[in-house]
This record gives sequence, C-alpha cells and structure tokens, in this order.
Amino acid sequence: MSASDKSFLRTLFQVAIDAADPQSIISSYLPGKPRGRTIVVGAGKGVAQLARAFEENWPHELEGAVVTRYGFAVPCERIDVMEARHPVPDESSLEAAERMIELVSGLTEDDLVVALICGGGSALLTKPLPGLTLEDKIELNRALLESGAPIDVLNTIRKQFSAIKGGQLAMRAAPARVVSLIVSDVPGDNPAFVASGPTIPSATTRQDVRDQIDRYQMKLPENIVSFFETSDLDPPSPDDPVFAKNETHIIASAKRSLEAAAEYARSRHVDVRILSDAIEGESKTVGQQHAELACQLAATKTENRPLLLLSGGETTVTLDRPGKGGPNTEYMLSFALHLDGSQEIVALAADTDGIDGSEDNAGAFADHLTGDRFRKAGVDAAALLQGHDSWTAFERIGELFVTGPTGTNVNDFRAILIK
Repeated sequence: MSASDKSFLRTLFQVAIDAADPQSIISSYLPGKPRGRTIVVGAGKGVAQLARAFEENWPHELEGAVVTRYGFAVPCERIDVMEARHPVPDESSLEAAERMIELVSGLTEDDLVVALICGGGSALLTKPLPGLTLEDKIELNRALLESGAPIDVLNTIRKQFSAIKGGQLAMRAAPARVVSLIVSDVPGDNPAFVASGPTIPSATTRQDVRDQIDRYQMKLPENIVSFFETSDLDPPSPDDPVFAKNETHIIASAKRSLEAAAEYARSRHVDVRILSDAIEGESKTVGQQHAELACQLAATKTENRPLLLLSGGETTVTLDRPGKGGPNTEYMLSFALHLDGSQEIVALAADTDGIDGSEDNAGAFADHLTGDRFRKAGVDAAALLQGHDSWTAFERIGELFVTGPTGTNVNDFRAILIK
C-alpha cells in the first residue's frame, strides 16, 4: 500500500474522530445552572476527555467523579478521574460504581446531576444486585463477550443483574434533575444501550432477556441462571415518574462521524457511499461481504473518479478459542483474503476509541496485494483467521494501525477506497 493511500485513510479516520471530539461539541449541550449543587458522574473509555471538556466549559461550581479504562485517564481539575478494567470488570469497577452512588445520594430538587456516558461504561461501572458477587459479574461478562452477540443484546442482559445500570443511577439521584450527555457507540443510537444506560431506563423485559439467551445459545454460569429464575429484582420502567424531568442528549455518534469523513472525501473529488452506520454481524462474515461488494463495484464502475465506501456500527467475534486481535482486525483479515488481486482496492478498519480487542492497535490496513504479502512472509492467514489471531497476521507484514487512546468512542470505522 502506498504512503499516499495510507495518509488518505488515516486522515479520514482523524476527521471522523474530530467530529466526535468532546472539546468541540460539548459547549452546545450545557444545561442551565441549577439553584443548588452540580454533580458530574460518568463512565466510558472516552469519559475522561468528556469530563475535562465539560469542566473547562462550565463556569460554575461543580464536583464529581468519572471512571475510564486503565491508561485512558487525562487530568481534570474539579472532577476525579478513576480507572478500572475493561472489557472485564474488576474491584475498581465496583469501587467506581459505589462512588457514583455516593455522589448522587441525598440530593434535592434544586440540584443537577450531569451524566457523561460513552462506550465501555458497562464493564467500568459494576454493581451486582444483592445475592450476586463481583466474581459472578465477571463470569457473566466473560460469557457474554464470548457469545458473539451484538452490544444491545449484551447490555440488555447486563442490566438484569445490575444495581446501577438500566436507569438505576438516575433513580438514586432523584429528586435532582439528571442531564445525560452521551457519545453513542451502539448501532441505532438508543441511549438506553450505551454503557447499559446507568441513567436511562429501557423497556426491555425479563422475557426479552430469556429470548436473547436462547437465540444466541449463551452458556451463562449456573449461579447466574439460578439467580435470574428466582429473583424478582428488575430495572425500573421508562414510564416511572422519577425520570419525567430528566434530559438525554446524543452529542456524538457514528452517523455524524461518517458524514464528516464523507464530506472530506468529496472535497478531494472522491465519490462516496455510506453503506450504514449500524452494521452488525460476525466480523469475518461482514469482511467477506464487503470484499465481494468492493470487487463487484470495482469491476463495474464507469466513473474515472475513485469510489469510497464508508461504514460504522459494531461487528463481533464469537470466540471458540483464544487469539490476539479484535473485531476490526478480524474483519480486515477476512476482507483481505476475499479480495480479487486484479482490482486496485485499499482499506482501513479501526475502532474509534483507539483499541481493537486484546492488543494496543486500533485496527489494520489492507489492499488488493495483502494476500500476496502474507504468502511471501510465510503467514498462513486463513489459519490465523480461523484461530481469531488477526493481530499476528498484520503484525508480521507491518500493517497494524496504531493510534493510542483517541479520547472518544463511536465504535467501528471502516473505509474502502476503490481506485
């Protein structure tokens, strides 16, 4: 892949990130100053940057705490930034949840709670229901992550076993008003599914949970199944009057980021198609489908100008064995293996938070010659794809895309350029 191709794809990614930059967008969503206190809480992989942007734009008194992934913290002056493990919770996740509950307890109707929520908050903010332990939640999380189910399904199930998700943090804050500022990483941008909605109740039912467990043939721990069948503790309903005066704002999303990248590409005389901002499915399957589509378009297009295919959402990997990599790198490996080498196609797939799965890369690059480079390097790419070891494949040929933490999270970003 040429340096100019990589530069173009990197720029597209950065334009998408900039469109979700908290510092540039949060000032448009500041709530009115309350008569009483302002409390800031929050969770997610990009929440530290959200917290810093909020306090820099908030000229009044405030206090609070947020929790982000280890290594993702940035300094704030008035908001404490905690760190915990992701994607599987740990003791710090429990401590963070208890700190948030403490902060919103005992407030009055004159007080304001600002909840800063983005992807990753489900693991970072963990509070088991009475009768469950942190270890139970850890085992549940691992089982869910291995199931290959999409994020909205995972979060529907997580809420059923949590004392803070599904609007329960907002319920504890009553009678204070709660304003939730959300960076969406879920297809469809339903705020109740971002970080499992600690301040947003959802209409999902106990039967919905059963149906999803059966649909994805989930193998949940026995004590979790037993608890579910015997417990009558359910998350609050959206029509509970305690939520009536609260506000929810989606301040950044995959759709807005893809539109920004598309606008940039068109300014460079590139034709653009946004396939979808809400693509879900098995990563290697979607990768194959997109490769076949790209080859078909390359063979039939009559325009002299390049064509760019953009997409977002969240693909998943059903883990039947351990490996190195993540959904975007696995997508890219499958994509590369299904390209027709006779067509000039270059592509990037990356997670907008800067970390794709188990390693430190955001994703990977591939083009119509990547398959040849695998063979010349002695890489059995098909075997590595089967073993969910996509990181190793791209590391061997030097095509990993590494950005470090970006400070935001609107999930997958995929760009396919047909030259």
